[in-house]
Amino acid sequence: MLKQVSIYAENVKGKMLEITETLTEQNINILGSVTNDSAEYGIVRMVVDDPIKATQALKDKGIICKLTDVIGVEVKDEVGNLNRLLKALNDANINVHYLYLSFNRVSGCPIMVLHTDDTKEVESSLKSKGFSLC
Repeated sequence: MLKQVSIYAENVKGKMLEITETLTEQNINILGSVTNDSAEYGIVRMVVDDPIKATQALKDKGIICKLTDVIGVEVKDEVGNLNRLLKALNDANINVHYLYLSFNRVSGCPIMVLHTDDTKEVESSLKSKGFSLC
């Protein structure tokens, strides 16, 4: 199971820069990220190399954030592998709330980061179907 930093950021000029500067100052590496925006606020979801330190540093700057459990599944960079993963989840009656891409810096393989309702159950299901988890 991975810990994701979920950041609630006001949709104003320079906010993303403030977030990345804060992480840079703390020597925190962003491993994967996705941003969803609305008119006033956005949600920035990140997998970083030190999520607890990142969350504290952001909170110290007055940025609203929290840790969220997510699952990282290594998928080879081949046609149909994301479809195979999603089919396995669907067959197990598992809903995926959102997903985004990162990659394994050691193997070079893509990692799908996904959020579901019961991460421990989903991890168990995926392992039993032969998927590699991070």
